Amino acid sequence: MSDPSKKVIITCAVTGGIHTPTMSDALPITPDQIAEQAIAAAEAGASILHLHARDPNDGRPTPDPAVFMQFLPRIKQSCDAVINITTGGGLTMTVDERLAAPLAASPEMCSLNMGTMNFALHPLADRYTNWKHAWEEPYLRGTKEFIFRNTFGDIERIYKMLGEEHGTKFEHECYDVGHLYNLAHCLDKGLFKPPVFLQLIFGILGGIGPDPENLMFMKRTADKLFGKDYRWSVLAAGRFQMPFATQAAMMGGNVRVGLEDSLFIGRGKLAASNAEQVMKIRRILEELGHEIATPAEARQTLGLKGGDRVNF
Repeated sequence: MSDPSKKVIITCAVTGGIHTPTMSDALPITPDQIAEQAIAAAEAGASILHLHARDPNDGRPTPDPAVFMQFLPRIKQSCDAVINITTGGGLTMTVDERLAAPLAASPEMCSLNMGTMNFALHPLADRYTNWKHAWEEPYLRGTKEFIFRNTFGDIERIYKMLGEEHGTKFEHECYDVGHLYNLAHCLDKGLFKPPVFLQLIFGILGGIGPDPENLMFMKRTADKLFGKDYRWSVLAAGRFQMPFATQAAMMGGNVRVGLEDSLFIGRGKLAASNAEQVMKIRRILEELGHEIATPAEARQTLGLKGGDRVNF
């Protein structure tokens, strides 16, 4: 029997809080759209679904647990994928708002950003002139002055509230090499239980750049800090999504795709859905000789509590 930890875990980040409705008609907005695209992504091969919620009226990110609960049960009933709920939320949310849905849902996994950082999206606003909704342009341009808060106190609080009280494990989002050292410090203080799951992130303005050398450097640093007590994955923004995912898999890592991270399926061509991106990376990985992890294998590899222990 093959070792599940050697199979590639595909995560699909379905909608996020970065892109706005004007940018792509394929971006899922309503609970029905989020559920439909999440289920299709799971059927295409994603074993983890990373989920945000949006106001169904205008597509802005929302922390409202009631909106999450309009799609979480439907996804769970329709597929076996691991559901991973954001603790990052949207760029204007407080930490308490960001925690509202995860605390209500008690999921198997949550994302957790490992450091306070500049998180800048304002250059995106220069690409568009006709906006579907009035909130979009100021939301993007406002990030020129935005600081994404994730202090050591916030991280410890999130760990205690979700990790200790709910048995939730984390996708540790590391946007720069310092975030790896932040996580190592937390582990030294007794926070989090190995194996930790790293999501190495490239190409966000304010984080480490999308250079292949940076991927190798981040991986070497993780090896030094965590030894064998970690699993890892890679996402890269925009046009770097597929090349970085492919490189990560060739280095023994896992991958993340989805419309949260890139709206495109090829040069200048918008993706029709999240499932289209999952199918593309799956095809690339299988042609390179990799096996794709099932949700059950992902749970085993990451030490998750199981889908029967969530609150939806």
